[in-house]
Amino acid sequence: MIITGCSPPTDTKHQLATKKGGDDTSSSTNLVTEVMTEEKQRAMSLDDVVQDLMEGNNHFMNNNLIQRDHQAQLRQLTHGQYPKAVVLSCIDSRVPVEEVFDQGVGDLFVIRVAGNIENDHNLASLEYSCKVSGAKVIVVLGHENCGAIKSAVKGVDMGNITELLTHIQPAIDHHQDFQGEKTFENPDFLEIITKENATMTVDDIRNQSPILKELETQGRLKIVAAYFDLNNGRVTLLDNNDD
Repeated sequence: MIITGCSPPTDTKHQLATKKGGDDTSSSTNLVTEVMTEEKQRAMSLDDVVQDLMEGNNHFMNNNLIQRDHQAQLRQLTHGQYPKAVVLSCIDSRVPVEEVFDQGVGDLFVIRVAGNIENDHNLASLEYSCKVSGAKVIVVLGHENCGAIKSAVKGVDMGNITELLTHIQPAIDHHQDFQGEKTFENPDFLEIITKENATMTVDDIRNQSPILKELETQGRLKIVAAYFDLNNGRVTLLDNNDD
């Protein structure tokens, strides 16, 4: 099952952001200065956060990003931050996470590692983001034409990359019955492995972090896998079978 996010008929956040003279814009330049606060973070439900991210992705796809005053936002966040979500993404330069979800300064924690894999250091960062700082959603974001996935499929052996690729191998093993060429040159195979790797990373997070698992069980955290399409900029949420 694949769930593709789309905006509701009325995108209130974007309307407010582009409305001249609103409280959340700069009167001189009409740039958004509003930031996430503890109160706003607390008020958002898990589904609110996911919807906000997917609305932001629609802005990105339509080349209609909210214009923000980043300096003004930074000044407001000097003494604290209250991000709504944390994204575990690949390092790929074609996946600018904040822009992909149209988020401003202080809205997201972003962890980047080749192949968007789970490891002890990433888990520590995720636990801090959610348990300490209150982020309500974890997004594991894979993407089209991922070099780490290609390297794992190809069996690259090079320095520290070799160990990193072992985290991706289970996704490859899971699809040995794939009907077609199981090579790094087959985009269909790469897409399947990339999506499987993202959903397996979600499972790894649950299995390896009792802290995050407890937050999820308590209904205080949602963990989702997603896939970014380089051709159109669309983020698709993936069903990780947690029902």
